[in-house]
Amino acid sequence: MISSNLSNVRSDIRGEIYYKALELEKNGEKILKLNTGNPAAFGFKMPQSIKNAIVDNFDKSLGYCDLKGMPAARQAIYNYHLENGIKAISPDDVFITNGVSEAAYMAITAICGPGDEVLVPTPCYSLWVNMIRMCGGEAVFYDCREDNEWQPDVQCIEASITPKTKAILLINPNNPTGAVYTKEVVQSIYDIARKHNLIILSDEIYDRLVYPEATHIPTGSLGDDVLVMTFNGLSKSHCVCGLRCGWIMVSGPADKKQTLVTALVTIASVRLCSNAAMQLAIPAALADTEYTKEMLSPTGRLYLQRKVAIEEMNKIPGLEVMPNKAALYMFPKIDTAALGFKTDKEFAYDLLLKKKILIVPGSGFYAKDQNHFRIVCLPAPEQMGEAIRAIGDYLQGK
Repeated sequence: MISSNLSNVRSDIRGEIYYKALELEKNGEKILKLNTGNPAAFGFKMPQSIKNAIVDNFDKSLGYCDLKGMPAARQAIYNYHLENGIKAISPDDVFITNGVSEAAYMAITAICGPGDEVLVPTPCYSLWVNMIRMCGGEAVFYDCREDNEWQPDVQCIEASITPKTKAILLINPNNPTGAVYTKEVVQSIYDIARKHNLIILSDEIYDRLVYPEATHIPTGSLGDDVLVMTFNGLSKSHCVCGLRCGWIMVSGPADKKQTLVTALVTIASVRLCSNAAMQLAIPAALADTEYTKEMLSPTGRLYLQRKVAIEEMNKIPGLEVMPNKAALYMFPKIDTAALGFKTDKEFAYDLLLKKKILIVPGSGFYAKDQNHFRIVCLPAPEQMGEAIRAIGDYLQGK
């Protein structure tokens, strides 16, 4: 009765441990949810620029809009990516979607059928693996090396290519590790895609949440001879996850690009259009660069929360962490077996019961071992420090 394509679809971010946390909450327990990058849950407010744009123009969003998105919003997105160096594009190459989740669905549906392969990183945000499997395709994992600041292993990528390979997925800046890929690595992957005539899916939703020590290189900025789908949105950089604001920017050779755009039009037309109200905010949000910069400044919340998390984790024996260079997450390493657990899920479940802290085990991101977990660095600095110290107390007590 149920599609076999769902047999391997799962999301540990909101999986069984998450539902146990909800059960504990119903019984009166206070749970600190470090499982989801949801800024609003930790007191982050939307910029006034976005609020004004929506409130002042709301009547313009009451009808269906263009299936690709409102012209003003697509123009703003085009300008943004053009300024970031992406070549061979126009506003007609933009598709506005209900978050990057819908963008991923549209992209994978357009390029992936039964038996097709897409190369994805490990660890990997589960959305992408799930979308590939829901379309009947196969996610083929390539390594990101923890001993090289979680950079993709370029040799592993090339060795994983088969006649069934359709695309290479990059998540840069990365979720769950917080890594930012070097220009050399991104260029090497771009060159591999050119050599093997592959599409690049470049998830860049965190490109505006990059700390000063790193520089983000948009994949599409490296040339115009490889078909690249760039994924982005406002959810994280402007703290409006609930508005579900995402988009696809298609770049590359004109003939291949037109074929892909035509396929995306077919898919977009089936769902009529994306949420029109949130599209009103896009031009104002992309013009409001100060809001995001302030969060990352030395006095900004994201900067301070990250600083506290790093300092406190570095004090914990048996825990290793590579500081994130971007995004909202860290991916610490522990010795799960030494703590008495067979799996990282057992560890995460026990931490929830003992300390009332909800994390995501590394296996939820298809990590190759059982020794990692992801936390979000969104609680205010004092609460962030308390949470990390509680995890330290737990580990010391094992």
